Amino acid sequence: MTRPNNDNNTHRQQHTYCQSSQQPMTANILKRLSITASLCFAASLLTACQATQPTSLLERDQSANITQIQATARSEVISNVSYDLTFDITNEARFSASSKINFDLTHTDTPLTLDLTQAQIESFVINGKRIYPNYNGAYFKLNTGLLNSGSNSIEVTFNRAYNTKAEGLQRFVDPVDGKVYLYSHFAPAAAQQMFAVFDQPDLKAQFTLSVNAPKDWQVVSTMRKTQVIDNGSSNTWVFPQSPKLSPHNFSMHAGPYHIWQDSSGKYPIRLFARQSVAEHVPHQDWFAYTKQGLAFFDDYFAIEYPFKKYDQVLVPDLPSDTTNKGAIKNAAVTTFAEEHFLHQGQMTNTQKQSLAGAIMQGVTQQWFGNLVTMKWWNGLWLNESFASFMGTLALSENAEFSNVWRSFYATDKQSAYFKDSLVTTHPIEMPAPASFNAFDNIDAITNQKGASVLKQLRYLLGDETFRQGVNYYLSQFSYQNATLDDFINSLATVAKRDLSQWTQDWLYHAGTNTISAEYVCGNGKISEFNLLQYAASDELPTLREQKVQVGLFNQHRHGIDKEKLITVTYQGESTSVPELIGTSCPDLVYPNINDWGVVKVALDKRSFNTATAQLSNIKDPLLRSMLWQSMWDSVIDGNIGIDRYINVAMVNVPLETDYSILSQVIANLKQAKIYLDRMTPSHKAYSAKVTKALGQMSLRMVMQNKSDSDLQRRWFNAYIQFAQYSQALDHLDDLLRGHTQIAGIELDQTTRWQIIKQLNRFATPTSKRWLAQERRQDNSAAGQEAAIAAEVSRPDANAKRQWLARIKHDNSLSFAKKRIAMNALYPSEQKHFSQATAEQRLDELNEFEQKGIVFMRSFNQSLIPLTCSSDNIERLTQAINHSQELSAMTVRALREARQEEHRCIDMKAKLQP
Repeated sequence: MTRPNNDNNTHRQQHTYCQSSQQPMTANILKRLSITASLCFAASLLTACQATQPTSLLERDQSANITQIQATARSEVISNVSYDLTFDITNEARFSASSKINFDLTHTDTPLTLDLTQAQIESFVINGKRIYPNYNGAYFKLNTGLLNSGSNSIEVTFNRAYNTKAEGLQRFVDPVDGKVYLYSHFAPAAAQQMFAVFDQPDLKAQFTLSVNAPKDWQVVSTMRKTQVIDNGSSNTWVFPQSPKLSPHNFSMHAGPYHIWQDSSGKYPIRLFARQSVAEHVPHQDWFAYTKQGLAFFDDYFAIEYPFKKYDQVLVPDLPSDTTNKGAIKNAAVTTFAEEHFLHQGQMTNTQKQSLAGAIMQGVTQQWFGNLVTMKWWNGLWLNESFASFMGTLALSENAEFSNVWRSFYATDKQSAYFKDSLVTTHPIEMPAPASFNAFDNIDAITNQKGASVLKQLRYLLGDETFRQGVNYYLSQFSYQNATLDDFINSLATVAKRDLSQWTQDWLYHAGTNTISAEYVCGNGKISEFNLLQYAASDELPTLREQKVQVGLFNQHRHGIDKEKLITVTYQGESTSVPELIGTSCPDLVYPNINDWGVVKVALDKRSFNTATAQLSNIKDPLLRSMLWQSMWDSVIDGNIGIDRYINVAMVNVPLETDYSILSQVIANLKQAKIYLDRMTPSHKAYSAKVTKALGQMSLRMVMQNKSDSDLQRRWFNAYIQFAQYSQALDHLDDLLRGHTQIAGIELDQTTRWQIIKQLNRFATPTSKRWLAQERRQDNSAAGQEAAIAAEVSRPDANAKRQWLARIKHDNSLSFAKKRIAMNALYPSEQKHFSQATAEQRLDELNEFEQKGIVFMRSFNQSLIPLTCSSDNIERLTQAINHSQELSAMTVRALREARQEEHRCIDMKAKLQP
């Protein structure tokens, strides 16, 4: 057992690092930064560190990227910023704009830049003097000789192309009716792609806005418009000055949106969507959940909603991943990726919970993120994880959703545990040396683990203490920027306890601990009971303090019943629990009942045997979910073979009636099938046998659950996925033809596309005809994307090479469509097609990276090859060894892929079908 590293106490407050980026800057600047980094370790030393920088470190590298050192230097001399923005968006190809920036300057000795990317400059005026600007396509180098110590004004008039790469001002043409929609997307530092700006979060500013737009358009921004001026063929929308906002929290959206309004609550709320999809928007549910969220957080934070109205806009092509959960939380306007929230029929409970959860997270960040904003991009995780935790907490107060925390455990928390088990694990709080690095470490550790840790902290401090601490933080820093230390110190002040060691252990050290129960029984009673805590590894030795609930269970004739439940705060290697001495000897001990802790559970032998034998008889659904997860973890960790999990699941999952648990187990079975596909050809026969068994089981359960539409729909979706053999594929074809039907199952448009994609994935005789027919009938954006997924997934080597080339070179293809194509290009059973281009994809990583961070997040998830082979491990190793020019994010993805290959090979060796 590894003991905690007490040497960490020396630097408890040294949390933020002035260290260099691995990629966006030139090699010389990187070298100088890395030398300087050793001198600039602690956050408390950042200002002093900045003051001693060589002037060369304040010189930017000709790109849109800015380092933290450079941004800090800029914010030290600039204050009282305001923007007066005007836009003309009546042109189809480009927009025209003017940015007037007013600001105060303490002195003119520091080199200054103003950000604006890829614009054609028409005029540039500093303090009334028109000049020819020093502009490199990414930023202006300001002539400090023309600036004043005191107030200054800069006005830039320019035009620029609209974006299609999920940053800046996006332009989308609806394929159904040809209508045009615009929306902005600025995170992390992309406001500069729309207007001239000091693009960093700690230079908050007030914004006024004027927009000339086509006659039939709506324009939406942070503030409600004060007037609309009729210009004949167009309208000018005028918006008043906003409160102080970080640039990435400001937004502007425009188009002939359909609009719903609700003023029945305390704050006026509106909802916008494209006209062609408006009938699929359950707007009454949107309004109901939004009002619940605003009321909950008004009360919880004890601070009124900080803006005058709240708008929500459903938009196409919005990047959607684990970082943002399909939503960008701008001040007073949250944009949502419409693909997740359009429904052609009645929503299931799961779909409603997903919608309500996304809405709650958007509302949360109006306070925690927009009212108070992180000082630099290393704090981005706190915004997202706090929204995830608080959104779930708010949702749990709604009686409509009884399984919210179980869903959190089965999805968010498991993704965090898995990510934390990888060779690339990292602390929750990580430096972001430059704006380019803002997303380098935004993943399931920073977000989902961060949310889980905040949940545990609330239990540790107590609900009311935690709430008061958050209120103190928001009150102190309203309309300002703040750091992680500001947040922790606010909680510590209210709790009246030192949280510096807690902060070090949880936020600055990586890894997930394991806990187990060690007990001795005599004469049927417990005579000794201890909780044992294990470090993640020798390299990650930190042991942590946390509060958990320990549950003891005994078998009875009709199942497993809880005998004892106690709350324990443990720390260190071993914590004795004298309260349990004398209790009846249990058949099952679970030392994290109700999932308070952020910890993996190792069951003692007696408990493990009880759990596997009595899984379906355990009444507590959260405990049942945890035990299912423990079994899957045993597969991933290499303790049991994947075949054993499949066998247990085949027996027990048909008995499962809890929606969340069913989804959890089906997801693991799908992943098990992916592993088996990668293991081919060595286990091809077993894989085919399992696939058929899973498909038959799924169809049987579809037939048996006609009275429960939610349960039936989950099983039917699983059946479509497991329909990978001729009988099932023929059955899907018959369902499309109408030659057969399943009572309770309606083939809506979404379901039809699911089936057509599956038929094309396996190239059935009628699949091309179905694809062509459905393409003609459904020309919506969702239909086009589904058609691409179906086409790309077909087992055709030449077509796949052509699509890979399009992903790389076709600038007319939107990012959303490229993302769909990347995800569908190499299904797990098409391993040989993936191998055919594996070396090419790895060799061209540098070229793919030129497409930006958002693109590479999807590329890394979908197109880094995984084939469960030693050859691929060698390929990945070579790519890692020659990765000097790659981003840290991509290098991390390569290392994770290599670890995944080792895991798959180990699992294959344990498989004994």
